[in-house]
Amino acid sequence: MALVMRDARTLSGLVDRLMGGDALLPDTPDNLVEVVGILKSYGVVLDAYWRNLIYMGEHQFLVLFPFFKYFNGEVTLPKLLRHWWHDRINYEFAEYCMRAMLWHGSPRLDAYLDSAVFTETAGRAIAAKIRDNGLIQVLHRAFPDFLLEQVRLLVYTHVLGQFWRVMAPMFLDLSDRYDRGEIGSIADVVTHIREGLVAAADKPLEYTVPIGDQTYSILPRPAGLTFLTDAAVPYVEAVFFRSFPFMGTVSYNAQAHQISPDPAQFNYGALYADPLPVGGAGIPPTLLMQDMRHFLPDYLRARYLAAGRGEGDIRIKICVSFQKSMFCVTTAALQGLAPAPLGDSSAVAQQANRAFFEHWVQRLWDSRLLSVQA
Repeated sequence: MALVMRDARTLSGLVDRLMGGDALLPDTPDNLVEVVGILKSYGVVLDAYWRNLIYMGEHQFLVLFPFFKYFNGEVTLPKLLRHWWHDRINYEFAEYCMRAMLWHGSPRLDAYLDSAVFTETAGRAIAAKIRDNGLIQVLHRAFPDFLLEQVRLLVYTHVLGQFWRVMAPMFLDLSDRYDRGEIGSIADVVTHIREGLVAAADKPLEYTVPIGDQTYSILPRPAGLTFLTDAAVPYVEAVFFRSFPFMGTVSYNAQAHQISPDPAQFNYGALYADPLPVGGAGIPPTLLMQDMRHFLPDYLRARYLAAGRGEGDIRIKICVSFQKSMFCVTTAALQGLAPAPLGDSSAVAQQANRAFFEHWVQRLWDSRLLSVQA
């Protein structure tokens, strides 16, 4: 009974913080340094990720064997050697996130991708792309849905690129403001991100592909898809909450019952992940931690080196800081999506917001939420 009461008080306290404009992450000087520093590194990495995703969507369209898709159109021997030596950005993680979005879906985007309009539009682009390739034409006639499904995947690739194209400068600007003394608390971090999300909320999602001397609009503006509803929210759902079970940590054998057959019950996202396996080889987010390791600001690197094992567990430390920062991003998203303005003191608004935040805090209960409170 005491445990239940303590949990109820904790839940109520977290809801009160959200309603008051504060964050799920406690406001401490240490947390502030970690969050701003890791988002600076993350912003640099996202800048590379979005550029590659956009390049793949527009210039690797229906290239069935895209050997050089990570080169952004610049293939040189030194770059190839660095690629083989893994002295590079791990763009594979960006594709991992894209496939999580594709698997879990974006409701309005999926409705468009299942529409006759998309089938017709994509069909024209496919016909133009394979016009001079007799072998692929035979494949297309035999399996007419194959290339169409590849176009759907490319749409998600480009949409994720558009999402990160907004988020990368938002995080880098946060770091610049911190350096200028304009960011002094976790609440300031949340406000910065929330205002950035709101400002970009209605930004249209569009995707055009150049083929020969023409361009084909795969995702046109009249489709009415926008940044917040159709990219940001599905990204949070797919990557922060659900994602995929990490191979090697759970059994995919159906008889073992270690993975729910219902993807809606997946809780393997960034907010739930155990930092220990994330710091090891073979776990996809390790690629992200490795990328961020190269761009840590000096003050955050010094903090890591002075703690515990120094660089021996730096990827785990990066993961912990990253999860803290993602709870700030989640806070900003939830407050931006609240049914009533946070400053509305009317009983109806307060009741609606409290019910909204209680739902989400309960959903986060089994995540790393309670760990970051300590």
